[in-house]
Amino acid sequence: MSPSTLPDWQPAATPPRAVLQGRFVCLEPLAPTRHGDELWQTLQGPDSDPAQWQFMPYGPFSERGAFDAWLNGHAASDDPLFFSVIDLRQQRAVGLLSLMRIAPADGCIEIGHVLFGAPMQRSPASTEAVYLLAKLAFGTLGYRRLEWKCDAANARSMHAAKRLGFSYEGLFRQHMVRKGRNRDTAWYSIIDREWPALATGFERWLAADNFNAYGQQKQRLENMRK
Repeated sequence: MSPSTLPDWQPAATPPRAVLQGRFVCLEPLAPTRHGDELWQTLQGPDSDPAQWQFMPYGPFSERGAFDAWLNGHAASDDPLFFSVIDLRQQRAVGLLSLMRIAPADGCIEIGHVLFGAPMQRSPASTEAVYLLAKLAFGTLGYRRLEWKCDAANARSMHAAKRLGFSYEGLFRQHMVRKGRNRDTAWYSIIDREWPALATGFERWLAADNFNAYGQQKQRLENMRK
């Protein structure tokens, strides 16, 4: 039998519109009527991070009506399937992300459209949000491959992919045109046999005893996987 043959393979399940519960955040299916005001404030308010829109195919939004139309379109979509990130301490929406390019027959799925409010960036909340989607994909739904793609000029996203345990796979040159400029796309992935060690690292890093009284990490995520 060829080593690439998968005699026992069964297609993965389609992601549900369900709440994913964590310690710092929970992920709720995007609901503009509940989350719209908070997302407008965190993504477009005076304390938001304008740089987060630079590599997105949309935004920023100068008018609330256009922002609401954008949210409503995403909320109605099954692929991408959008989640609002709810900060459990503040009990408010602080970001968005999605599962996308969902291919159950191939066991392949992607995390994308990541938009985190400024207070959420470089925080346990942002790490846990990605962990919850990865855990759903591998642990619950049975996917073989989880992808992360970004503009090769987006240094922050590339750094995040590496920190989160995604492996760099290469560069798609002149892959897209976005906002009138060329986009070379960097591809990253995690595959199922890598997930158990990565999951252990996430869980160790997110544990209460890895943070001091000021909420600062004691050990880096990368060190928890060793």
